[in-house]
Amino acid sequence: MNGVAAVNVLGRDARTRGTASDEAMRVRLGASAETAPEVLVVLASDSIVTVRAAVAMNSATPPDVDAVLATDADERVRTLLARKLSALVPSLSRDARDAMREQACATFSRLVADEAVRVRAAIADVVKELPGVPRDLILRLASDATLSVSEPVILLSPLLTPEDLLALVTTPPAEATPTLVARRPRLPAQLCDAIAASGHTDAIAAMLANGSAAIREATLDALVSRARDHESWHEPLVRRPTLSARAARTLSDIVTSQLLGLLASRGDLEPALAQTIQHRLAERLRPEPAVPERSMFEQASEAAPKNPMAAARQLKAENRLDEAALLAATHRGEARLACAMLAVAADLPVSVVERAATLRSTKGLVSLVWKAGFTMRAAAPVQLLLARVAPTAVLSDTSQNGFPLSLEEMRWQIDFLTRTGR
Repeated sequence: MNGVAAVNVLGRDARTRGTASDEAMRVRLGASAETAPEVLVVLASDSIVTVRAAVAMNSATPPDVDAVLATDADERVRTLLARKLSALVPSLSRDARDAMREQACATFSRLVADEAVRVRAAIADVVKELPGVPRDLILRLASDATLSVSEPVILLSPLLTPEDLLALVTTPPAEATPTLVARRPRLPAQLCDAIAASGHTDAIAAMLANGSAAIREATLDALVSRARDHESWHEPLVRRPTLSARAARTLSDIVTSQLLGLLASRGDLEPALAQTIQHRLAERLRPEPAVPERSMFEQASEAAPKNPMAAARQLKAENRLDEAALLAATHRGEARLACAMLAVAADLPVSVVERAATLRSTKGLVSLVWKAGFTMRAAAPVQLLLARVAPTAVLSDTSQNGFPLSLEEMRWQIDFLTRTGR
């Protein structure tokens, strides 16, 4: 269909323009490499987004029409255009530089600064490994504060120089930018030194985990000497491809037994040093003499009431059995009184609370706190005192109802604890 005929088709009356077949025809026209430029101009302003999207994806669309689409109200159209230009701009011939290439680059530059993250991220995904993209645009993408845009370019673009990467470490556009730089393959030594000197804990951990990073021995030893306060560095340090004897000795004093075993199994350690580390590991794994464990109730303060249930009932009678009283009891370590207070407030036998404590059931104790009418503010100290779990194992609030468990699950927990004792 020639340009005049196509324009005549597009100018038909509203009754025909409203049909699905006409929309499909316009999509085909927009996608065809043989459609005349004057027709593409009309289609670029079509009211149907799929028609404009077809024009945006058409590699034969003239640069002036692409410029119109770069301001399209629908970011999906701009995203498709961005993907096309990202692949097209580096391949334009030198002969086209003065006209078509300049206009295409101008449109491309406008899209690199698009307000929609989706558009900028689409460009970054396409150009991340291309060598022929204008360098100033690569720098803009690498300096984007949105990580989904900057990450692929920082990690993979061959156009970023060590100086560019150093600037991203010293004046990062986002908190995580130095960490992205630290993950870049084949990181040169001077950049490793800069990351180590930055004090950026996450970036240093990422650099240590980057097996291709050229970290100098002196830099690595300096990081090992600071590693005691940075547990996230321990495993990547133990797994570094090369490790000095001094670094290995220092790490053997501070890492966990699991990592100590990994350190002892390294094949590059001197035999004497490896034997020393293995001996240290054996010492750690030697079982401690068994000491009879006193129950939590035996460890309760001597100042606790002699009859905790009577004390809890008295508090309820005086209208003082509230969350503040429960927290005070847990802070004093009065496990028996805390059990009694939970039982009385929840209107349950104290054996139900004691059963949850004996099972070290954090879910059960949280459910009892809920049943007693208290909040998650009381649940953490109750779990620590009665279940004797580590702080990292304490259940915390993660949902909209104020508790980490659903109401149905908390009812089930209470029913289970009650039925278990029958």
